[in-house]
Amino acid sequence: MASRQKRKTPKDPNAEREAARYSRPIASREALLRLLHDAAEPMSYDEVAAALEFTHEDDLEALRRRLKAMVRDGQLLLNRREGYLPVDSENLVRGRIIAHPDGFGFLVPDEGGGDLYMNPREMRALMHGDRIVARITGVDRRGRREGAIAEILERANSTVVGRIAVESGVTVLVPDNKRIIQDVLIPNEYLEGARDGQIAVAEITDQPTYRRQPVGRVTRILGDRLAAGMEVDVAINSHGIPSDWPEAVERETAAIDDEVAAADKKKRKDLRKLPLVTIDGADSKDFDDAVYCESKWNGWRLVVAIADVGAYVEEDTALDAEAERRGTSVYFPNRVVPMLPEKLSNGLCSLNPEVDRLCLAADLRIGKDGTVERIRFVEGVMRSHARLTYDDVANILLHGDQNTRERFRKVVPHLENLHGLFKTLLQARRRRGAIEFDSTETEIQFDDDGRIDSIEPVERNDAHRIIEECMVTANVAAARYLQKHKMPALYRVHNGPEGDQVDELRTFLSERGLRLAGGSEPGPKDFSRVLEEAANRPDAYLIQTVMLRSMQRAVYQPDCTGHFGLGLDEYAHFTSPIRRYPDLLVHRAIKHRLNGGKPRNYSYEHEDMVRFGDHCSLTERRADEATRDVEAVLKCQYMQEHVGSEFEGLITGVTSFGVFVVLNSMYAEGLVHVTSLPKDYYHFDPAGHSLTGERSGRVYRPGDPMRVRVTRVDIDERKIDFDPATDGDEGGKRKADGGVGRGRSDRKTASKKKAASKKKAASKKKSSSRRRSRKKSPAAGKAGAQGSD
Repeated sequence: MASRQKRKTPKDPNAEREAARYSRPIASREALLRLLHDAAEPMSYDEVAAALEFTHEDDLEALRRRLKAMVRDGQLLLNRREGYLPVDSENLVRGRIIAHPDGFGFLVPDEGGGDLYMNPREMRALMHGDRIVARITGVDRRGRREGAIAEILERANSTVVGRIAVESGVTVLVPDNKRIIQDVLIPNEYLEGARDGQIAVAEITDQPTYRRQPVGRVTRILGDRLAAGMEVDVAINSHGIPSDWPEAVERETAAIDDEVAAADKKKRKDLRKLPLVTIDGADSKDFDDAVYCESKWNGWRLVVAIADVGAYVEEDTALDAEAERRGTSVYFPNRVVPMLPEKLSNGLCSLNPEVDRLCLAADLRIGKDGTVERIRFVEGVMRSHARLTYDDVANILLHGDQNTRERFRKVVPHLENLHGLFKTLLQARRRRGAIEFDSTETEIQFDDDGRIDSIEPVERNDAHRIIEECMVTANVAAARYLQKHKMPALYRVHNGPEGDQVDELRTFLSERGLRLAGGSEPGPKDFSRVLEEAANRPDAYLIQTVMLRSMQRAVYQPDCTGHFGLGLDEYAHFTSPIRRYPDLLVHRAIKHRLNGGKPRNYSYEHEDMVRFGDHCSLTERRADEATRDVEAVLKCQYMQEHVGSEFEGLITGVTSFGVFVVLNSMYAEGLVHVTSLPKDYYHFDPAGHSLTGERSGRVYRPGDPMRVRVTRVDIDERKIDFDPATDGDEGGKRKADGGVGRGRSDRKTASKKKAASKKKAASKKKSSSRRRSRKKSPAAGKAGAQGSD
């Protein structure tokens, strides 16, 4: 074997890491970036190798691969002269394209900072989701940084789903995803029997360029547009959600035993006698958490046991690769696309009652003020002592139902302890100022033909909140444990509003006599105080809406910077590894440390977590967009049967072209176009979020009641059009001189009336549009606010 040659490398802050991972370590990515950044001009491959004094064939090949990977990941750019330069120089920015249906788009930088505006000409060569390196070309007339394509790193769309349209002998596929702004040209020889009007999937054979639209080949015909269940198939294909299991995954799954093997229980803490229970919705099938509480230590002992998914989904397996690719389970109103095969999600990893299951448990000591005083994690084997629904818990704790209490008499004392702990944790939540927005969640109910039967509000009670607070507490414990031991991991991060968002919000509130304290960086307590002050005002809905829109979206990242909405300094997702890949990564990090591992010999490092965080945040957004699309289509189908009918509604949004109204009884949203409002000249005030009639003085604002008539439903565009039910003062009752309408009380009254008729025949199928995500999230509304944990 040739002796290792002496090599000169830049001062490498990660040399020890590289030496631990490779038998012949070369310069780390960080060192290469520094070398290229300090160079006077872009360096060729030969020049980089010479600077490092590499001559050994293995070193040269490793360097070539690393430089190629850095170009692929957008860290480096290879120019036309075959020179490498770092992307953070030469006004270059790498990121992902977010397309707008009107033809323009934005590049969202990987490293944060302001978005780059991409004009329609640049967008002709791009599709939604593409990753590119852009060159900053200047500032447009609206003061936005503008970019142009420097390099396309990754194409996001290998297939597109949409409607086949034939015009003048030319066949195109009109994408269902409105952010894909180019129609896909389908040559006749690639139609594969697809007919005009059918929904099909096309493989992109030629990506778009500045001069040519994308070209594709039909690979699958989904069927007719209005077929039952078609909306879910379209969403799955349109958003690129993996739904079929690769053969390698099926082979690995088949090899797993149906029951927990005796050997797997060894060297684990035996928790089977601890009366852990699961509390879930009535239609849940995957139970990934169980809880137990006792009054102890002048406070509480809380045990949160989570299914040990990592015991079955190991690194570098097909199961792991597929779970990472999916990122999350996707819960449609009438179907689930799981992250893990059913054998695991509903079987071995589901904490079903009276069977042994492997778990990773957080055993926590909580003080009487709600502070977590001791954190201990254990790998255990457990046995759920009861499977309870939220209704069961509510009947036991809130309604005193003797039949239910007798049925679960063995665990009633522990449930009462949980209720006592919940009250303590709730007080702690309020003290730290966690933001709580008032919102209405809905549940879609279907008939036997798979059509919407009704849309009902979801009634939440202390039973839901008990589990939410327990899960939040366990998530905080996981984050603190990982921080303490400096393990590379993913944290759930929600940053507060910044810069212009704060200034605009403060201006809006001051005009309404409200003050947002906290200076340039207001905290959660400052937001909560404003919400409390506005709670009983007629314009409370408008104030809440504007504050909600000022929030950023919660994301996954390896830097623990806290969760603004929950008012927490540390937060990670630990409690749902069956349905979220970040939770599985957190489990692996905790188990590595429990088994004596250190950060330096962990199989993941910080840059891996950066990649995981970006991917998991993307798959979460993908799932949210897909479920919203399905719900929008279902509601459009439902409202088609009600064209011409009149309903009471609530204005939820105001734009220059009209007002958006949500129906009180059906929770479907539609647009009252400005031309349908009573005849007048209307002026839009973006700061005041209002539309004002010049002559009549009518003012339309979010939170105003409005009676409307359904006039048109477009399923393809997912749009519902309303007209005011009369041309009198039914809507816009607030006058410019300061009179106010009734606000949100009408909506709440309608919700309560509707909730009273919630029980349906047993034959009707129920499905929640949030299901498991509601159980785990301590809030609702825009991601990252009160409860998008």
